[in-house]
Amino acid sequence: MDLATQLKRRGPITKVGVIGMGYVGIPSSVLFADVYPRIYGFQRDSKSSGYKVAMLNRGESPLKGEEPGLEELLKKVIKKGTYSCTTDFSKISELDAVTIAIQTPFKDPKDLIPDFSALTDGIRMAGKYIDKGALVVLESTITPGTTQGMAREILEEASGMIAGKDFALAHAPERVMVGRLIRNIQEHDRIVGGIDQESTKRAQELYTPVLTTGRIIPMTATAAEVTKTAENTFRDLQIAAVNELALYCEAMGINVYDVREGVASLKEEGVTRAILWPGAGVGGHCLTKDTYHLERGVTMLGPDHLDYPDGKESLFTLARAINDFMPKHMAHLTSEGLTRAGKEVKGSRIALLGWAFIANSDDARNTPSEIYRDLMQHEGAEVTIHDPFVEESWIENDLDPVLNGADVVAIFTGHTMYRILDPNMNGINHPLPIVIDGRNVIDAERFIQAGWIYKGIGRGDKNNHLVQFNKR
Repeated sequence: MDLATQLKRRGPITKVGVIGMGYVGIPSSVLFADVYPRIYGFQRDSKSSGYKVAMLNRGESPLKGEEPGLEELLKKVIKKGTYSCTTDFSKISELDAVTIAIQTPFKDPKDLIPDFSALTDGIRMAGKYIDKGALVVLESTITPGTTQGMAREILEEASGMIAGKDFALAHAPERVMVGRLIRNIQEHDRIVGGIDQESTKRAQELYTPVLTTGRIIPMTATAAEVTKTAENTFRDLQIAAVNELALYCEAMGINVYDVREGVASLKEEGVTRAILWPGAGVGGHCLTKDTYHLERGVTMLGPDHLDYPDGKESLFTLARAINDFMPKHMAHLTSEGLTRAGKEVKGSRIALLGWAFIANSDDARNTPSEIYRDLMQHEGAEVTIHDPFVEESWIENDLDPVLNGADVVAIFTGHTMYRILDPNMNGINHPLPIVIDGRNVIDAERFIQAGWIYKGIGRGDKNNHLVQFNKR
């Protein structure tokens, strides 16, 4: 029996499972539950994340940042009885489709070897329980060739069935950003790539009811893998371009934000110079490693066919190096600020504001704040950390104790509360306090007038200002 017949016999998709209850799996599963009659969210009962099961079944989101619409929709589908979270993976046998949304970090970017251990566990579990005619979709960002290669092999071995004959297999990469998860899934176009035409069609059927303004873009599984890694690589490249421009502007004594506005003003049909924002570094699960997935993909699938300038570094990996440098630049600005105040890094007290990598979120994966903290501590500084969303024993959620006695206030995240910081804040009693603005969130002139030493990313117009005695 061919796959088309298997799918026809199974009938329309009504029961769906999502493996992995994280930043992708949670919003995906509740959106499915809003349009399908039975959805299971699958979560391992581990020490680090097993708590999510009970929370989700109570209608409480484990994600602590601002996620408009998520918790409201979760409560709605719990009340409807269409959604539940479980540790019982055997329920996969009941499902028409199962999606897998598990992180795929790299063990070491230097050798471009990904850590697929959690993902392969999830794939193997799906293969163990899927029935004939089921659809398996990988939503995780993966190295090009993974769906047709490793994933297919594991599923066939675990199930005893053949992909493309007994069950459908596709890649439909997530395209979301924390802080707008629900909206992104509904409104962004959905890339869908099956291992064959029938798999692609079945995956289209799965995702179409969830979309509002977004459309389905069908392609092959490998093309879908390249699409996701490429779009994040290009964004990383754009950020690197403006970060390098910011460093140039600092060196030349001008304001990168003036330059940015001027460049972005060139608008004509077919002409754009869209330019992103510079900052203290790039974090998150995707941009920090998807370049390496793309690079690894070409070394695996097309090394004998790649025509490229001899001995030249990849433009994409060079961009990664620039973005990785930015928290080190923040450390340089901190050292310069302390020198202007007649102080050394060793023995100084630094208030690091923001551990999440993005504003108004609790997502701290691969945060550039960690690189800065380690550098400063290595140089002998005492670093205390504040974040209103990230819950760790060593992170303060109350700002006052972090600021108390600080020589330096280093802003790494654009949380809303940091945008209204008062230069006359409590706890700062030094005659020459220092602020390092990594996200351009404070009024530089206001702080300078209040007697602060100011250093900001790309602020060549202000970084060497005349130091004024503390007027507070």
